[in-house]
Parts: sequence; structure tokens; C-alpha cells
Amino acid sequence: MPFFDALSSNEFWLFLCVGFLAQLIDGALGMAYGVVCIAVLSATGVPAAQASAVVHAAEVFTTGAAGASHALHKNVDWRLFSRLAPAGVMGGVLGAYLLTEVRPEIVGPLVSLYLSAMGVFLLVRAFRAARPSRDINVSLALPLGAAGGFLDSWGGGWGPVVASTLLGGGHAPRQVVGTVSAAEFFVASAISAAFVTAMLTGSLPLDVATYTTEVAGLIVGGLAAAPLAGFVARLAPAKYLTIGVGLLVLGLAAWQLVRSFN
Repeated sequence: MPFFDALSSNEFWLFLCVGFLAQLIDGALGMAYGVVCIAVLSATGVPAAQASAVVHAAEVFTTGAAGASHALHKNVDWRLFSRLAPAGVMGGVLGAYLLTEVRPEIVGPLVSLYLSAMGVFLLVRAFRAARPSRDINVSLALPLGAAGGFLDSWGGGWGPVVASTLLGGGHAPRQVVGTVSAAEFFVASAISAAFVTAMLTGSLPLDVATYTTEVAGLIVGGLAAAPLAGFVARLAPAKYLTIGVGLLVLGLAAWQLVRSFN
């Protein structure tokens, strides 16, 4: 049976462990699921386009649940959402297309450099002082959403890039997190659809059985980790956990760069 075949697959267990780790971190920090997944998978030799395709498929489920919860609790600024989501979708689809069209030997180092930048970004964010809340300015939503979606398709980072930029401007955390989470569902869905199209047309060398097994691994690992997120958050304060994640991403990106050039 397919389920038992998956259980005997090395890919399933690798992706399960990565999904478990990433969900623990994301549940405690509210961000970095995609960055951690893609950084770890890329460092273990999974091609960047394949890693991103699988991660975004799994994120469709997690972001859908998170976005619905925020909408239910009235945490979404719909004026900001109406600009952020479409821009993120367009940027994400463009990024996914380029990721599948550029040669792998070029993509690897580029993704490593991006992940290195994300590691530094997380470290800076950990030491940045909070600013007083103010009303959300939607004037930057279109370029910010497009940039966030494009970068997210290459190495994760929708939350760290978009939410941190808005929070850094002093915007209300509840509305920022809620709106960015709701928009992320549509961004992840669009990026996932772009990768599935590339896979079915042969642009992405990944068969359906392997893709399904790897997505299942991430989802099962994430579900197993979700109940433990609160414990991790209490055990490791957000600042120090963010520093640890930043150093982890930097180290993995450096390792991938070394492997690429060798």
C-alpha cells in the first residue's frame, strides 16, 4: 500500500524530521518555517527547486489553518491584505518560474547567499528594539509583497521579510501578524501551483510519487511538533531562539556554499 511504502522511504523520514524541527521553531517564533526547511534540506543535498516545491505544498495546509484562525479572531487588516496578497502571488510565481528555469549549478550558490542574508536578518531582528505601535501604512504593500513573494519562493522568508518590515515600522503586531499570515496562504498556494505545473510539464525533475511522499513527511512532522511549540517557547525565550535560528541558517548556508563550489 502507498502509505506503508512511504514509511519505508528514506525521503519520508528525512522530510518528517525537517518538518518537525521547522514547526517547533515556527510555532515558538511565529516565523521561519520555510527558511529552516529549505536551509536544512538544501544542506543535505536536496535541489533548491525540489525543496521549495515540497515545502510550499506543505505550507498550504499550515498557512490555511493559521490564516483562517486570524480572520476568525479579526486580526486581519483587509485593506492591507488586498494589496499584499496579490503582489505576493505575482512575485512568488515569478520566483518559482525562474527557480525551475535557471541551471542548478547557478541556483545552489544563489539560494545559499539568500539564506545567508536571511540568517543575518534574523540575528539583527533578535537585537532590534520594539517600536511604539501605529496605524499600518499600506503604501509599501505592493512592492513589499512582490519582493516577499519572490524571495519566499527561493528560500522561504515571507514572514521574516514582510512581517518584520511592517513591525520594524512600528505597526500593531496583532494586525501585522494576522494579515501577513492570511496573505501567506495565497502566496504559498500560488507558488505550490507553479511548482506542480513545472513538475507536470517536465521543467522540474521530480516525480509525483516522490513529491507526495516528501510532502507527507513534512506534514506529519509538523503535526507531531505543533503541540510542543508552547513548551519550546517557554523553555527558550524568543530572542535567544531567534539568535539560534539565525546562526543555524547561516551555518547551513555556508555549508551549502562549500558543497556547491566543490
